[in-house]
Amino acid sequence: MSAPVALRPPHSRHLIRWLLGILVPLLVVGFLAEDVLERERFAFETPLMEWIHAHAAPWLTGLSLGLHTFGGPWVMTVLAVALPLGLWLRGRHQQALFALLGLGSAVGIAFAMKLIFNRPRPELWTRLVSENGASFPSGHSAMAAALGTALCVLLWRTPYRWPVVALATVYVLLSGVARLVLGLHFPTDVLAGWMTGLACVLGAARLTGLPRPR
Repeated sequence: MSAPVALRPPHSRHLIRWLLGILVPLLVVGFLAEDVLERERFAFETPLMEWIHAHAAPWLTGLSLGLHTFGGPWVMTVLAVALPLGLWLRGRHQQALFALLGLGSAVGIAFAMKLIFNRPRPELWTRLVSENGASFPSGHSAMAAALGTALCVLLWRTPYRWPVVALATVYVLLSGVARLVLGLHFPTDVLAGWMTGLACVLGAARLTGLPRPR
């Protein structure tokens, strides 16, 4: 009789999923950051941005301007404070700590990376809005990914899980596309922002034990 096959404990599979969810985004950011630090260019970026600019419909430009305002530092700062505070006042202290760590670290790390890499913003056409500061990574994209992922984690054990996942995914993708439509970021800035926000929030979820097991 053959020996029974040892099954991997459920908690081990859960841990592996979490580690992959954190480490893979960090590896992507590291790969991009190395090239940005060495001032290497990504050949696909300029043609892609010029194509998007040439084919952007007026409604997409208008939506991009709206997302630019909504994802700005003032609105995101208010949300980053209001969400943890609201959870704390409702007695959800673990969730409040998670939201504070996840959103706060995403903001702080993205800002620190801008200072470190100091990548100039693209200058491909006359932009409708101006932005100061460095380009890598996209702060708007980092906060969009952080906020969307945080809401998914907070509502993961509720009946609203999949609608929230769908809405968050659409919001995060559109926020990234908006940065390209407005010519404010390179595609790799957006990708690095997404990965930074995702890794920060999933790391905070792991540290605080969310979402709780069923």
